Amino acid sequence: MRKFFAFIMLVAGLAVSAADAPAPETLVRNTSKEVLDAIKKDNLQPSDKRFLALVESKVIPSFDFNRLTASAVGKSWREATPDQKTALIREFKTLLIRTYSNAVGANKLQGIEVKPVRMGEADTDVTVRTEVSITGGQPFPIDYRLAKTGADWKVYDVAVEGVSLVTNYRTNFTQTVQKDGIDGLIKALADRNATQPTKAPAK
Repeated sequence: MRKFFAFIMLVAGLAVSAADAPAPETLVRNTSKEVLDAIKKDNLQPSDKRFLALVESKVIPSFDFNRLTASAVGKSWREATPDQKTALIREFKTLLIRTYSNAVGANKLQGIEVKPVRMGEADTDVTVRTEVSITGGQPFPIDYRLAKTGADWKVYDVAVEGVSLVTNYRTNFTQTVQKDGIDGLIKALADRNATQPTKAPAK
């Protein structure tokens, strides 16, 4: 499970500049290095306000949370009201950010190798394959799926060691909706977020 959420540590570096959006491969390589260097330089921890500011400025803009949430909820998304969709996006976003913050302390990430990407000028959906190195462990693959809308590239799914983030959550979300409805899923996410405060890693 640690590896599954380690991807967000690197996704923190995927923010896109609308004025000059580079190719996905260059984007992943350059910005992830920038963020990792900043974390190492200042030894940022999840409880540090600067760390949370980094999450706000880099993680959130990098994701298409609407598409990510809709995909994770699955077929039930079409049955949700606009207010329910807004609540689902809000709670799922909070869950991912808090999970990331709490998982970072358990993962001593050292770097990322971005594999060459083959894409045409007209391509608007690309998978960027990477290999992540960590201290005291074997490197593992993380694949980012990005879609382009206008000038921006956004992450809409991530696969860690072949396991899709969307698929991983969809199974659980579907079971909750079948049992308690969409409002039940919103409550379950809100309850989980309320009992999962961001905390510093164990010493």
